[in-house]
Amino acid sequence: MSSRIFLSPPHMGGRELEFIHEAFDSNYIAPVGPQVDKFESEFAAMVGIKHAAAVASGTAALHLALRYIGVQSGDEVACSSFTFVASANAILYQGAVPVFIDSDEESWNMDPNLLEQLFEKRARTKKLPKAVVLVHLYGQPADIDRIAGICNRYQVALIEDAAEALGAEYKGKAPGTFAKAGIFSFNGNKIITTSGGGMIVSDDEALIRKVKFWATQARDQGLHYEHSELGYNYRMSNILAAIGRGQLGVLRERVEGKRKIFETYKKALSQLPGVAFMPEPDFCRSTRWLTCLTIDPECSGTDRDRVIKVLEDNNIESRPTWKPMHQQPLYNRNEMIGGAVAKRLFEQGICLPSGTSMSDEDQDRVIRLVRTCWGMG
Repeated sequence: MSSRIFLSPPHMGGRELEFIHEAFDSNYIAPVGPQVDKFESEFAAMVGIKHAAAVASGTAALHLALRYIGVQSGDEVACSSFTFVASANAILYQGAVPVFIDSDEESWNMDPNLLEQLFEKRARTKKLPKAVVLVHLYGQPADIDRIAGICNRYQVALIEDAAEALGAEYKGKAPGTFAKAGIFSFNGNKIITTSGGGMIVSDDEALIRKVKFWATQARDQGLHYEHSELGYNYRMSNILAAIGRGQLGVLRERVEGKRKIFETYKKALSQLPGVAFMPEPDFCRSTRWLTCLTIDPECSGTDRDRVIKVLEDNNIESRPTWKPMHQQPLYNRNEMIGGAVAKRLFEQGICLPSGTSMSDEDQDRVIRLVRTCWGMG
């Protein structure tokens, strides 16, 4: 059996151990410390924003952002349906109610027209959503200007879930920097990793100061431990921040590697009947965090599940695209605006191995096996 090819494994850049040794030498091992401070400032500079707070996960970052803007029990929060479950779960943490929005064909992200329909409907009853969680899916920015414009017109807070989109560009700027707050993830499969962790960014210094306070158990100033607000154990450790600093140094290289992998797959597979790759709108530059495509079974004579099985039988990891939230048992009773696009993207969608440490020979092996599902070598 050939060696395992994973979907998107960690890829170290070389300086991580240097920064980890710095952390050990300083004896700052627990959460917070000099590496965290440096990671936050370097990350903020990298994405072009004033302030950042490193936390335990992207989910924690999203939860803190929702709390800061005042999302409470019973509030509605509009959210992309075609996303990972964490985007919606953080809404539930605040006791709020997700309302799901379908994707558009152009970007696979939240459809601005459907969001506007929801707002028009809610405006008639004078009960607008408290916020919008806008996901930038698979490293590709949504149409931020249109969605931010709708939110501004109705005075609804916008939060960007850029967990999968670090290194992407929207009209020359980083997604995650257009809204009240943006969140990022450094999970093990992300474009850069701290093994686990996240970041919340904002130009609002008061927001970052407050979420740091909540993330460290909301301890009030004083000699003893005094707590007047609910807090969380959400801060990032100094060791993980050291890894993150090393990873930041290779971010641009990783983005170029991901895009090269996507283009190689596209060149080799796009002529297969029924295959369509995730499009890239003119307004953005995707990281191509994962190479995603759809397979129409009526045109292709095969389907997504067969391709996944053939790859797995040969020790290669691939996955379906995200199952939409409105089809999940946890959320299938929540309101959904549209739904046909996300449903199709899930039923036909597949993510191919996209790790930047994958060799050309590994990628050729994947391509050959995929082509066998069309009867081609």
